Amino acid sequence: MNAPDLEHLRPRLPSPLEPVEDERFARHGLTLLLKRDDLIHPDLPGNKWRKLALNLRAAGGRPVLTFGGAYSNHLRATAAAGRLLGFRTVGVVRGDELAGRPLNPSLARCAADGMRLLFVDRATYRAKHEPAVLARLLEQVPEDVYVVPEGGSNALAVEGCVALGRELAGTADVAAVACGTGGTLAGLAAGFPGPALGVPVLRGGFLGAEVRALQEAAFGGPRGDWRLDERFHCGGYARTTPELEAFAEAFGARHGLAIERLYVAKLLYGLGVLAEEGAFAPGTRIAAVVTGSPEPQEDSSR
Repeated sequence: MNAPDLEHLRPRLPSPLEPVEDERFARHGLTLLLKRDDLIHPDLPGNKWRKLALNLRAAGGRPVLTFGGAYSNHLRATAAAGRLLGFRTVGVVRGDELAGRPLNPSLARCAADGMRLLFVDRATYRAKHEPAVLARLLEQVPEDVYVVPEGGSNALAVEGCVALGRELAGTADVAAVACGTGGTLAGLAAGFPGPALGVPVLRGGFLGAEVRALQEAAFGGPRGDWRLDERFHCGGYARTTPELEAFAEAFGARHGLAIERLYVAKLLYGLGVLAEEGAFAPGTRIAAVVTGSPEPQEDSSR
């Protein structure tokens, strides 16, 4: 088998960097820049492209098996890559109760792109990294598959995200990204010469250890100046607050960008709070990475 030619998809790299006028930043002498990774490719946007590219080359045309929730952008991107580049895909979906229901728009898109969907109970899903559990899952797939972790985050994904940091070097003083599994932050920090800030969208303090482990796997040790601010996840992946909802609607109406509440909205809301708190010195240029789909979505699978 031959590795797929990803350049055939004509990714838009480097992705655009757009200044945005926002009074919460301007009144403190700060410049807000949007790193529009969502414009890299219509079917493989943002960190999904950066995290999948090296993994798909490593797969060498073999079927790819990966994991996600019912509204996972990662599953959609993997399925789309399979359709566009001609390899088979398998998605292990969290929540066996979903198997008997009509597919939501995200999973329907995955199926339309040829992805085989395997629904598993939540206990199995949480234990998917255990060798015995993974072996049982692979028994349901009668072919040699290349396994990509949830969110696409592994050492190759981290290496792929280093370019994101390098693209921002010299144009921003601080780089910030919303974090699900930590892979994008791990790579961004390694390629960016300044501080990198991660805003987790999930509840829990596990992510720092995840970022450190990913950097260890990719580089043999820590890289870059990064930190996490856990305050702005709103209690969980799909959780919001009235303040966040109002901010997302106002920002989208003003700038014509329907920011995804689950990632970009939480990132920009958190950065705005930090700006008001004086966390950044006047004159600082802050680049906020727009990852994934800019369309608001609800994740009813949690």
